[in-house]
Amino acid sequence: MSILVNRNSRIITQGMTGRTGLFHTRLCREYGAGQECFVAGVNPKKAGELCDGIPVFATVKEAKEKTNANVSVIYVPPAGAANAIIEACDAGIELVVCITEGIPILDMVRVREHMRKTQSKSRLLGPNCPGILVPDEVKIGIMPAQIHKKGRIGVVSRSGTLTYEAAEQLTRLGYGQSTVIGIGGDPINGLKHIDVLQLFNEDPDTDAVVMIGEIGGSDEEQAAQWVRDHMKKPVVGFIAGVTAPAGKRMGHAGAIISGGQGGAESKLAMLEACGIRTTRNPSQIGELLKEVLEAHKNREQ
Repeated sequence: MSILVNRNSRIITQGMTGRTGLFHTRLCREYGAGQECFVAGVNPKKAGELCDGIPVFATVKEAKEKTNANVSVIYVPPAGAANAIIEACDAGIELVVCITEGIPILDMVRVREHMRKTQSKSRLLGPNCPGILVPDEVKIGIMPAQIHKKGRIGVVSRSGTLTYEAAEQLTRLGYGQSTVIGIGGDPINGLKHIDVLQLFNEDPDTDAVVMIGEIGGSDEEQAAQWVRDHMKKPVVGFIAGVTAPAGKRMGHAGAIISGGQGGAESKLAMLEACGIRTTRNPSQIGELLKEVLEAHKNREQ
């Protein structure tokens, strides 16, 4: 079992006929059950054509009606990406995965307000995220497939590259992953750490979770408090940006410390206070999880 997607997901690529969308759709179709999962592309200028054997439709609504799709992945350039998200949500797509980087913040404010006013039931992952991967089943986005292994550890991360780093470390140590999710680091995005942790907590095939955060915002602190009060499974954490100076943007648009808030040390302190073991060295994420799992096993014996 996995969360959000599986080998039975039916996926639309918005922006599939562009260079980036086509490249990654091809890679995703080569992974797991991807050949059956990716069922349509969307480009109003190329509607009616076939792209790599996949039918292209003018709208997400039409693509959904003709293929029964329930997931969309977006590679539309920044200027049109917000409208692409709104179109997918209005069409009733269950999970919208937006890979696009560099969407203006005001555009994402508009997306958020539209989803709120329309009471959209769609879940948004991203933007500016690497996507989601269920080992041996389905890959949606840009994660390197070869580093993953089927197993029972969930991964949720704001950082794309650290998502890959954590998965590779777990695989090397023999710990496969149930679902690997990059939520993206923009200040206004969809699913947060807390949302994904809730899903992992309910997933019978996830035994523990690696949570990776960054400086900026308070999402990690809120997630830590939820873990303290509700999580039934071990969680280990890492926060990127321990050496970042206050007031300086680091990497993602959301990775900025301001007004004394959102610093790595304060986040790490909150995670530890809530019972989440942490490391300040990203190369030790896998070893930390191994240590926590062994201690958890010994307590149960």
